Amino acid sequence: MKSFLFLLPLVAFAVADEELSEFISGSKQFTGTIYNQLLVDNNDNILVSPFSAETVLALTQSGAKGDTGAEIRTSLHLPDTEEKTEAAIKSVLPSIQSEYCSLITTNKIYVENEYPIKEDFKKVAAEVYQAQFENIEFAKNVEAANEINKWVEEQTNDRIHELISADDLNAYTKIVLVNALYFQGNWSVPFDPISTKPTKFYTSSETAVDAPAMYKKSEKFNYYDSVELDAQVLEIPFVGEEASMTFVLPNKKEGIAVLEKQIDKVLETPKYTKEWVQVVLPKFKVESTIDFKPILEKLGVEKAFDVLEADFSGIAGEKGELAIDKISQKTFIDVNENGVEAAAATEIG
Repeated sequence: MKSFLFLLPLVAFAVADEELSEFISGSKQFTGTIYNQLLVDNNDNILVSPFSAETVLALTQSGAKGDTGAEIRTSLHLPDTEEKTEAAIKSVLPSIQSEYCSLITTNKIYVENEYPIKEDFKKVAAEVYQAQFENIEFAKNVEAANEINKWVEEQTNDRIHELISADDLNAYTKIVLVNALYFQGNWSVPFDPISTKPTKFYTSSETAVDAPAMYKKSEKFNYYDSVELDAQVLEIPFVGEEASMTFVLPNKKEGIAVLEKQIDKVLETPKYTKEWVQVVLPKFKVESTIDFKPILEKLGVEKAFDVLEADFSGIAGEKGELAIDKISQKTFIDVNENGVEAAAATEIG
């Protein structure tokens, strides 16, 4: 049985305009699409942050012209124009904060020394995406990779390491765009470590492994028993109840396949009721590395990777001067008795 986790924005937004509503709806569609693509070649646990990837790709499309930008927006289910996308991002990013949890998302753009970035793109990157610029010498690839990775480590509380390899950089590299996302929240009602004990966790109907399981005898949570999904849905809030984590448990040991076929419905907000629930929850850490380039190619992003077709002239130079070489993401999550710590970083070179 595969186990999949999604690291998403954890704050509920009050939808007040068309662009933001369209962006949030598109984010759910993008998440479902990414899930289905990851199913094809993976049998292990996967942790992915569609939001981190979406943010840095939206930043990239702000400098993409014509069909190059249109392909990115369509594949990511972003609003259908550059202007609408930027309006939505400008509303979302300041909202990703919490009084009670650590919730931080940051963007940074590394630029080859003396490479001329266009002023309009600088303005959008700073004002809409809150991105900082830094000049760097990519030909000194070891030093450049170390500098970028050091910044990522600082933004993710030292949870994401070696996002970028020195081999990814050379004298032809002109720009690297990076998004870093970090979350730390304590459960509103923590689990008692004394109650954590080894428990059978079934990886298939016939195979089980011993895993440390946290236990709560009875607590009132948002709960929904879905007949349609043949699964139970549980929402556990963090302190302050501005953010929460959702768990979806199939009723059958092989039931995850049923959930996978209905991922769009899984991502919908259930009709919760407050119920007294007995909770047995595995205590776990997961780390993952994902190459987004083949995924995006399957979703229809083609011109952005083709040096003859790519048009990022809104960022710098003319059509064909810049093309995307690599998109990769690293993620981390730690679920324990006190709460959850999670981080993600996505880079585009």
